Amino acid sequence: MRITIFNGKECDKKKCTAFKMEKLNKAKIVYKLNQIPRGAIVLNPYSIKAVSPNDKNIIYRKGVVALDCSWNNVSKSSKLFDLSKFHRVLPFLIAANPVNYGKQSKLSTVEAVVATLYITNFKEEAKEIISSFKWGHTFIELNFEILEDYSSAKNSQEVVAIQNEFLSQYK
Repeated sequence: MRITIFNGKECDKKKCTAFKMEKLNKAKIVYKLNQIPRGAIVLNPYSIKAVSPNDKNIIYRKGVVALDCSWNNVSKSSKLFDLSKFHRVLPFLIAANPVNYGKQSKLSTVEAVVATLYITNFKEEAKEIISSFKWGHTFIELNFEILEDYSSAKNSQEVVAIQNEFLSQYK
């Protein structure tokens, strides 16, 4: 399984989880759009389809691409989103990274990759990657129940239904 991270050159290398993943040989950082593998799952906050266990074979064959850039500066029409036909949004999760701890859906790059792997039932791989971060276990602990529910869904629609049911309990 290949993990590719498109880097928008916007972060502090000392704090960037993507750079640590690359240093640990868990991911490859690329800086040009043509370096992104075709056919991979691209994590896209504007996608209408949620990542689900149905995506496991695509991730196994082609990999997953995370976009490490400021979402405040990226529009829905960005060329970043012409990269693949397999765009997926992550469902609701809570960040555990030191910068955004406890915030809804403010995940670091490693948290986004790990959530994708966990939901698509690459759970051991997800746990191995996140264990390299001293706060990493907290991400799985905070989100364990919902990650388990998402990973048992049949498809993207069920993931969204699980998310909506979960969120309705907190309104």
